[in-house]
Amino acid sequence: MTEVNQRKMLIERKAMRFSMLGSLAFVAAEFASFFVTGAHTILMDCIFDGMDLILIGPFLVLIPFLYRPETERLPYGYHQFECLFVVIKYSALLVVCAGTIFDNVQLILSGGHLVNAGDVAAFELAVMAGCFAVFLILRSLSRKYESEIIRSELYAWKLDTVTSCGIAIAFLVQIGIEHTGLAFLAPYVDPSVAIVLTCLLLREPVVEIRDNVKELLLFSAPKEQVDHVRGIAEKALQPYGARITFLEVVTTGRKTWIEIYIQDAEDTISLRELTKVNEAIRKGLDGYFEDFGVDLIPDIDAVPAKAKRRIRATAAGAAE
Repeated sequence: MTEVNQRKMLIERKAMRFSMLGSLAFVAAEFASFFVTGAHTILMDCIFDGMDLILIGPFLVLIPFLYRPETERLPYGYHQFECLFVVIKYSALLVVCAGTIFDNVQLILSGGHLVNAGDVAAFELAVMAGCFAVFLILRSLSRKYESEIIRSELYAWKLDTVTSCGIAIAFLVQIGIEHTGLAFLAPYVDPSVAIVLTCLLLREPVVEIRDNVKELLLFSAPKEQVDHVRGIAEKALQPYGARITFLEVVTTGRKTWIEIYIQDAEDTISLRELTKVNEAIRKGLDGYFEDFGVDLIPDIDAVPAKAKRRIRATAAGAAE
């Protein structure tokens, strides 16, 4: 493992451990608060955070494997395991979300559920402040390096901050209507907020499952990424009179594999020039992808017949 990768791995593990400890503290607090207040909104938040916490542990074990080089046995390394892990994680969250919505719909149909709005609002405001503090510390820890999984953790803490604020506001509204003509709505605030919050959280699991299943099945990268790579590659090949016959850009996990099949009509491009082209493409893509590899491959089927005979003759000579 290179020194750079070693440093990245240490940063990532440190950030994930901190996120795990933060999640553990909040899950414990939410679980205790649910028993005190009986609020289903807090229970939903606790379950969601708890599922995330359970899945952080296995990922900490997986992190060192993501920095191992590819082999013939594992041509894509362990990056597909990361995609599989994300699919399992968010599939579990989807099941939890569906169950939460079903339970709270039943609660509304049975007459609602009245809770102490002041206690819930105070707790959620404290959670909001705590989540925002964890977000700032995690962002500071990952300032030098941000992997996809760290970005997802930052997003989760930011989302927790916003949702806690929204929940607090909803229960402050309940306090405001308890002594008005709208007091009959108070029992429905808790289950309704739980349903709305769950529906808002559904988008991330659906998007992540879709994207990671595509990566598991080695679907091509989005068109804008492919076009970006093509533009840089064509510019690098132009001085040598070569053209692209086929371009493949595949992302799985945190790494992108780029295969560029080229045709040299005059059969004059040398190995040294191909190396220069490869370096130029890498330089042009530096910073665009988190981690990537570039392979330049002569398209034998596309080269002229004269060049094909020369290649066959070279191969026969090498065999002798």
